[in-house]
Amino acid sequence: MIENNFVAITATFLVYLVVMLLIGYYAYMRTSNSSDYFLGGRTLGPWPAALSAGASDMSGWLLLGLPGYAYAAGMESLWLAAGLLIGTWANWTVAAKRLRTYSITTDNSLTLPEFLSRRFQDKSKMVQTIAAFFILIFFLFYTSSGLVAGGKLFETVFGLDYTTAVIIGTVCIVSYTLFGGFLAVSWTDLVQGLLMSAALLVVPISAMQGGFGQVITDLSAINPELVTLWNGVDGQPLTWIAIVSLMAWGLGYFGQPHILARFLATRTNKDLITARRIAVTWTILSMAGAVLVGLVGLLYVQDNLSGGLVDGEKIFMLLVNAVFHPVIAGILLAAILAAIMSTADSQLLVSSSALAEDFYKQWIRTDASPAEIMMVGRLGVIALALVALWLAMSPDSSVLGLVSYAWAGFGAAFGPALLLSLFWKRMNRNGALAGLLVGGFTIVVWKQLEGGIFDLYEIVPGIIFATTAIIITSLVTAAPEKSVTDQFDEYKKNLIEFD
Repeated sequence: MIENNFVAITATFLVYLVVMLLIGYYAYMRTSNSSDYFLGGRTLGPWPAALSAGASDMSGWLLLGLPGYAYAAGMESLWLAAGLLIGTWANWTVAAKRLRTYSITTDNSLTLPEFLSRRFQDKSKMVQTIAAFFILIFFLFYTSSGLVAGGKLFETVFGLDYTTAVIIGTVCIVSYTLFGGFLAVSWTDLVQGLLMSAALLVVPISAMQGGFGQVITDLSAINPELVTLWNGVDGQPLTWIAIVSLMAWGLGYFGQPHILARFLATRTNKDLITARRIAVTWTILSMAGAVLVGLVGLLYVQDNLSGGLVDGEKIFMLLVNAVFHPVIAGILLAAILAAIMSTADSQLLVSSSALAEDFYKQWIRTDASPAEIMMVGRLGVIALALVALWLAMSPDSSVLGLVSYAWAGFGAAFGPALLLSLFWKRMNRNGALAGLLVGGFTIVVWKQLEGGIFDLYEIVPGIIFATTAIIITSLVTAAPEKSVTDQFDEYKKNLIEFD
């Protein structure tokens, strides 16, 4: 799109990538065992914990998917943003401190499947294995969404072939995740999170000052339905299914392993309070900016592109190229790469931890050393990245669509099981298994159906059915053993002591 400025933007991207790789190398020097590699030795302060959770959460969809949705649907996108904001706050408030404390109580659990297994003292290893299976399945779709976003970025900015663009993005992400592990991911996420929020605020404000008009007034001139929360773009009132589906995205937070890992890795419970405030503030600014990018983009496209914009998920890139000097544009476009890298690296790391800790160590080499587990994790990063790359090879893939499926999968499979395990002493191992299986398979089946109630976002029935399965199964099967309930009592006591 901007061939004359190719050198300036390429130089900016290269500088950004070098900085990220240097951070990864420094983290590599600080990583000596599996605890360091998968959780950074539980040393995260509030700023890296908060921004790493936010950046790994939002991914490339924050700069591509959400602006693209706002471009297509107008103010309707605020329902989605509101659901995510409420979910962010609730996750930090309800789950963070309890999960961190309980993970330490259960002999320093490093992964979510490992925590669930130790929480219920599952000697069969089925809870850990099934949880790890769902992590691998849904993260392949989630990671591939990031690679699709990377492909669109390099395709648009540099005019590369889509396949080549996806491969380049994959190599960039794997390079520092492979060596630096959790510390590299978290420290780079801190930088990337700040860059993402800054870009999302600077771009629409600068575009409006450049003469694209006042958002509300001009949107009314384009299509009055774009400025109402209650109607779709076709003028028909939004149904309760549409509104609940959009708001229900917030329910997914309680089951996202890559976000929950930040709670486990935080230094102290007190740091989580500060981190929550930072995370919520960052989310407000970032999502407001993302929605504004889509709305302002409508004005720009109306005035400057007679044929419209075929792929609305490229609206952020279009505005950046139209408004800013090539060097500044390069920095702002690097924010997309930051968003992609910050999530894909976390997803690859959590997936590799599931492969190494929850499959390899549990079923293949129970006496494997921490160094061996770390090596298996690194090999897992490469293998999983290759599979995700294969899934991302279609240029017609939607970033938001891929994220939507994976987000629902995690939210339904893990959310109810995790929350009830933190609050309900009577929950047992059979209930946890039922919740994981029912939640995960509900998403897969519901996604294949359509029409009427089946248009409801699959995370809603998934969470309802999973919660019901946990409660009924736990009540109709034997109560947990005394050692399990004693451990629960110890966790409740630690909640007070750790504060």
